[in-house]
Amino acid sequence: MLRRMAKQYWLVKQEPEAYAWTTFVQDGRTVWTGVRNFQARNFLRAMKKGDAVLYYHSVSDKQVVGIARVDREAYPDPTATEGDWSVVDLVPDRPLKHPVTLASLKEDPITADMPLIRQSRLSVMAITEAVYRRILELSKTPTPA
Repeated sequence: MLRRMAKQYWLVKQEPEAYAWTTFVQDGRTVWTGVRNFQARNFLRAMKKGDAVLYYHSVSDKQVVGIARVDREAYPDPTATEGDWSVVDLVPDRPLKHPVTLASLKEDPITADMPLIRQSRLSVMAITEAVYRRILELSKTPTPA
């Protein structure tokens, strides 16, 4: 019998001026296009349907604001005019009860070494289950079953 690997956890970054969480929620789904970094592309390709994705507002807000999930696994990026780039489809799950700021992530011993802190320019990244759960705890958002 084939078994799916354990659920994975991710974080994606977006400037709220370009595509805010509220717009994503209104749209109901999005194709995560435009990733042009090989490491981020490889993370997109590793995402599986149902994986949890934290949504981070970068640049101006600098805070985790919501939870999404992968609805369609990697396929070719329709916006790419050259190169081998991929996208996934994401759907919003729910907002965090209280956004979690970058400053608080840097101060917390569980999240201080996460990729968001160490590789600040990376737009898509894998995070551990412990980091995911800690961010939900900091936001006072119940962990989904």
